[in-house]
Amino acid sequence: MEQLRGTGVALVTPFKKDESIDWNALERVIDHVIAGGVDYVVSLGTTGETPTLSAEEKLDIMKFTFEKVAKRVPVVVGIGDYNTRDVVKRLETCPLDEAVAILSVAPYYSKPSQEGIFQHYKAVAAAAPKPVILYNVPGRTGRNMTAQTTLRLAHEVENIVAMKEASGDMVQCMQIIRDKPKDFIVVSGDDALAMPQIATGMDGLISVAANYFAKDTAGMVSAALQNDFPTARTLHYKLQEAFDLMFEENNPAGVKAFLQEGGLIENVFRLPVIPVSDGLQARIAAFVKKFS
Repeated sequence: MEQLRGTGVALVTPFKKDESIDWNALERVIDHVIAGGVDYVVSLGTTGETPTLSAEEKLDIMKFTFEKVAKRVPVVVGIGDYNTRDVVKRLETCPLDEAVAILSVAPYYSKPSQEGIFQHYKAVAAAAPKPVILYNVPGRTGRNMTAQTTLRLAHEVENIVAMKEASGDMVQCMQIIRDKPKDFIVVSGDDALAMPQIATGMDGLISVAANYFAKDTAGMVSAALQNDFPTARTLHYKLQEAFDLMFEENNPAGVKAFLQEGGLIENVFRLPVIPVSDGLQARIAAFVKKFS
């Protein structure tokens, strides 16, 4: 699972003005992030607006991403839900031969107990034809997956090989890093925290910002992993305002605003997600204009 070290990017799903998928724009974003030096891409993550995609669209996006990436970098596929049976069914039926791993978010909305989260992931791992990456993002799921639950899964379930940690809790992150199996990969899910988290022992970042700032984000992560923290800090602070702007109102509304300003996609969403406010869009446009 060394392929999961470094910078992954959770790809957006571009839409046309009629809200259909903009395949040409998705190809531009894929080429942009690979040219920028990311180590792998994540298809069908939350940043891809998966809650508003149909099952058929998700399948089409997965196949399109495999085709356009064309093995230039590894591809991770997001498959997660609050219904364990549905996740298992999708894992058993999706064409995942070209994926290197499955990113599966902790079950949301139901707010299960820690034992419920453990049993959910145990069932997911048993059905998955590829290694599984845990994804803890309590800001979206409504329930934190504790360090104890994460470590139990890491030590007891063979097919669970990595974790994307987006709790924002540095103490919890350090508990996981300290006590995890030696070969268990832990990556950040927070662009703004990735550099200090790598300093504590994380293995990289699955980034939102890298959709647009691929080169600088990948450079920051690479420098930090090589213990070149003067370079990593310089790039972190270069990007800090962008991180603040990007997540001020909503993800992926923020990153799509940047991509629109950069001419890569149209700034279109499906409800309930809407574009950022006019004031924030203007500040993003000003940042893009001055950024170099």
